[in-house]
Amino acid sequence: MLELPGAITREDPMTTLIHERVALANSGQNPTVLGRMTSGWAVLGDAQFPPGYSLLLPDPVVGSINELSELDRRQFLSDMVAIGDALLAVTEAYRINYEIHGNSDQALHAHIFARYRTEDATRLTTPVWMYEPAVRNAQPFDPVVHAGLRRELSSWLQQRGLFR
Repeated sequence: MLELPGAITREDPMTTLIHERVALANSGQNPTVLGRMTSGWAVLGDAQFPPGYSLLLPDPVVGSINELSELDRRQFLSDMVAIGDALLAVTEAYRINYEIHGNSDQALHAHIFARYRTEDATRLTTPVWMYEPAVRNAQPFDPVVHAGLRRELSSWLQQRGLFR
């Protein structure tokens, strides 16, 4: 897992990795941040498999999408899809997978996966989570290596007025 400066300790069982990453984003200490959207933070994933793997972290953090008002639900889902649009525009992805689980970190967050025709054909019909952990974690986020991708995605979203 990516080690970020200023990480908070999780002594409170209600504090999740999502809470931690949102707090770091708000303090300007999260290098994975693409930008602040209306519903929360667009970020790159700790592992960049597939390339461009992103998340939307709500701000403020809530337990699930069911805790949001109807208007806030629509905004969260709209922001999530906008990240997918950016991935389609700046990568060679041919489709996007969107997932909201909240099983491990019981706080709302959306996973946005760019899918590529270069992936093993037997894997294209399955969720990214079906890849072995060694494959999924082989390309950790690196602020230098992924600076170009981060910049392109941020620019695409910003040019469309999707950041606050």
